[in-house]
Amino acid sequence: MNKEGRGVMIQGPVQERLQISPFMAAYVIISMQIGIGVLGFQRIIAKDAGTDAWISVIGAGLTIHIIVWIMYKICETVNGDVLDANVYLFGKIIGNSINTLFIFYYTVTCAAVLGGLFEIIRTWMFQSLSSFWFAAVYLLLGIYIVYGGFRTVAGISFFGLVIPFYLLFSFGFALQYGDFTNLLPIFDHSFIQLVKSGYHMSLSYLGYGILLFFYPFIKKPEQSKKFVHIGLLATTFIYAALAVITFAYFPLGLLEKSIWATLEMWKIVRLPILERFEYLGIANWALILLPNIALSLWVASRVTKRIFHISQKKSVIFIALACLIIVVLISTRERLNVLFDYTALVGFALAYVYTPLLYFSLLIKKKVKAK
Repeated sequence: MNKEGRGVMIQGPVQERLQISPFMAAYVIISMQIGIGVLGFQRIIAKDAGTDAWISVIGAGLTIHIIVWIMYKICETVNGDVLDANVYLFGKIIGNSINTLFIFYYTVTCAAVLGGLFEIIRTWMFQSLSSFWFAAVYLLLGIYIVYGGFRTVAGISFFGLVIPFYLLFSFGFALQYGDFTNLLPIFDHSFIQLVKSGYHMSLSYLGYGILLFFYPFIKKPEQSKKFVHIGLLATTFIYAALAVITFAYFPLGLLEKSIWATLEMWKIVRLPILERFEYLGIANWALILLPNIALSLWVASRVTKRIFHISQKKSVIFIALACLIIVVLISTRERLNVLFDYTALVGFALAYVYTPLLYFSLLIKKKVKAK
């Protein structure tokens, strides 16, 4: 055990030159949360709770702080990441078998995000766009970023949020056409309906589980906690504000038919130098989703390196090829929806079931070994 008696780091400590500053951890997590879901979550959460769904957005956002607190405890207990935790708890064979599942999950997640972006670009801009060539070029960029190491990946996460930040102000155009009486009466739905809506909202929030993998890459990780929680509050505020604006702008009957409500609100934005603002928004979203792709490739390739001792620069190529194949196979909207549903379900189980169980199991084993 380490000198604090918290556990054993199976892998050696990460060199300081490869680590990121504590405040950068917030950008990494937020960049994974701001993804495809932002463009169309409003219709999904409104199915159960109607215009009260903004309450579910806030409620689901608050539960994330508990899960992230547990994730920090897991990493502190083993003085490492989730891969160390599984090996410490279950042994090398079973632990690495469980860790292998993360390779598949993040590979499929990468493909789902890329497939979603392709579907939006094909629907709104270029109908004859080839899924193969689009995904190939995007994945090559993701591989190039991963080759730069985790600090480069974190830097892309930072710029992927800061540069397109101005898009938030574009929703002010929807405010002048909004009717906030659409949100009345408040608390007009049952607690069960709000919980169901919160469940669907929690699927859009997914991505913060990346903390379990890059924890060893944070300098003084205990100092990163406040930044991460502030970042989670910022994400919750963005989603909640966007939900309120959407419910004020769209009547519920129209919202039920709007697959990408966020994009449709951009259609009313008119600037002297730009007629179709949604084209600019989609182009910027390609930048916003780049950290999603890079981080997913980084996690999958790092887990492969840890388990199978294959160079991360080699493994990321094979993982990217697997993503490319999946994107080509899910080129229809129906297949993409199925992939989104299963990926979200697994992500929810990992966050709200697996993470607490892993933490309590570590506590039990720690007490047993102490006795």
